[in-house]
Amino acid sequence: MNTHAPNMRPVIRQLDETAINRIAAGEVVERPASAVKELVENAIDAGARRVSVDLADGGKTLIRVTDDGCGMSPDELPLALSRHATSKIDGSDLLNIQSFGFRGEALPSLGAVGRLTIASRAVNHDAAEIAVNGGAQGPLRPTALNGGTVVTLRDLFFATPARLKFLRTDRAESQAVGEVIRRLAMAEPSVGFTLRDVSGGGAGRVSFRADPVTGDLFDALRGRLAQVMGAEFVENALAIDATRDGFRLTGYAALPTYSRGSAVAQHLFVNGRPVRDKLLIGALRGAYADFLSRDRHPAVALFVDCDPHKVDVNVHPAKSEVRFRDPGVVRGLIVSALRHALAEAGHRASSTVASATLGAMTPAPVGARVYQMDRPSPAARQASYAAQAPGFADLAGAFSGRTVEPGIEHGPQRPDPSQGMPATDRPLGAARGQVHENYIISQTADGIVIVDQHAAHERLVYERLKHQMADSGVAAQALLIPEVVELSADDAGRLLDIADDLHRMGLAIEPFGGGAVAVRETPAILGEVNAEALLRDILDELADQGSSALLQDKIEAILSRVACHGSIRSGRIMRGEEMNALLREMEATPHSGQCNHGRPTYVELKLADIERLFGRT
Repeated sequence: MNTHAPNMRPVIRQLDETAINRIAAGEVVERPASAVKELVENAIDAGARRVSVDLADGGKTLIRVTDDGCGMSPDELPLALSRHATSKIDGSDLLNIQSFGFRGEALPSLGAVGRLTIASRAVNHDAAEIAVNGGAQGPLRPTALNGGTVVTLRDLFFATPARLKFLRTDRAESQAVGEVIRRLAMAEPSVGFTLRDVSGGGAGRVSFRADPVTGDLFDALRGRLAQVMGAEFVENALAIDATRDGFRLTGYAALPTYSRGSAVAQHLFVNGRPVRDKLLIGALRGAYADFLSRDRHPAVALFVDCDPHKVDVNVHPAKSEVRFRDPGVVRGLIVSALRHALAEAGHRASSTVASATLGAMTPAPVGARVYQMDRPSPAARQASYAAQAPGFADLAGAFSGRTVEPGIEHGPQRPDPSQGMPATDRPLGAARGQVHENYIISQTADGIVIVDQHAAHERLVYERLKHQMADSGVAAQALLIPEVVELSADDAGRLLDIADDLHRMGLAIEPFGGGAVAVRETPAILGEVNAEALLRDILDELADQGSSALLQDKIEAILSRVACHGSIRSGRIMRGEEMNALLREMEATPHSGQCNHGRPTYVELKLADIERLFGRT
């Protein structure tokens, strides 16, 4: 028995407009943040230079969006509340979409589930206002407004109270709205945004503000990212600008040592539209796979721009997902551009490493604060010191607190003959000693550097092994008896389509009739391999991301373990020339600022920061 069908024959009915709009609202408006997204995008499409959003109770009782855009005439206001009425497209080409909105569903959907009021004024027209409550549209009325549009949404989901039970706390909903505003602010640096919480009445409290930023593409974006993601992100991010086959990737990507514990700092845009796309996230993960452990996530703000005909944004009503015509090109562009930028960063590590180190070293305050008036005078201190240590002046010339390791020259700094400059002027300075047989202390022109010798050498060996593999290829181990793996015809075809790529990584496969695939060679570095499990893992990644880097990741993981075992171990005493050679190789090797797991290999402390620790400033 079919439990979805009643006993009697169902009758087909035409739903009324109110029911249709409420159904559409379930797709477009999931929570207050969805409503804010739709309304702010409309404001941006209207050419607004400033957008202000007021919230009450997390947007459940009030959402008010005010903009200074082109506005609407009185004749257009009733039409704007009709389904599929829009000024963004004419319907002739659904792929050539240049605006945020284009479906014409947001305003009627919001009016069907809440109390919506729109006041607007266009140039050379009178201001007018229209209201719709739970789908019931009111008359057009004159109002007072200088220009632009004010959209007020009260009592969201009052017409569908069941939806209210699925909303989270006011705080959580406010945070979701703030995230929407921040993403749109990154997409439009030239537009000013203000988010204000007006719960309880009054002027309210501004929770986010981003003033318009001027300048060229990168200057404006850099300024806006500093407002939204913080100055630390901008300070530790690399500018990205790359093109491939009609696609352009721009934006900023942070150094691996500036990683986060979750993906909250990953912001991706396609033709200026904020998206959460599985392909883009997978490409981002692949680009940083060699530098971060699985529990760390990169921080980025990346923009993919292309001809609108090369991407379909009409995949989901909320327009948060896209589909590319050439997904492999986009993935390859992201991976290659980010890896190239990280390689050019060389040994650089994020500045937050030093800040965290200084924070850990700062002693907790003990006792009451000593004010200047309570301190003894310099003359009194000198007399006190002399009384307590009468022989110290005589000993000062005979003894020094500086420790010198045999074999390391600590006199006047000699120039590095290979570089033509003193070693202390090099980025990682000149080695001065080793502590606990694991940490190298180096002196730079304006501070010191502390190097983890094992982590640093591990990255150097790993990069050397990868370079050797790229030059000579991946050695393959021929199987005495080829392993035959039974697959479906579709799966076998997908594997055989990338057979050449797999062969370059040491995995040789060929058709064996029907859906069977014969594995004749496997990468030698992997040792004994379960060929069937490996092929099925590659198929899973192909289905999930459209391409597979699984085999390369497995090989690089082996190289990483080899590098770990072949690097300088903790506890080994190093000579001065060995330490300096390690520093020079770090300066010349890409990615040497972090180990294979994304942890920093060195910490740089400026002399001014060290003096601040001892209260010498």
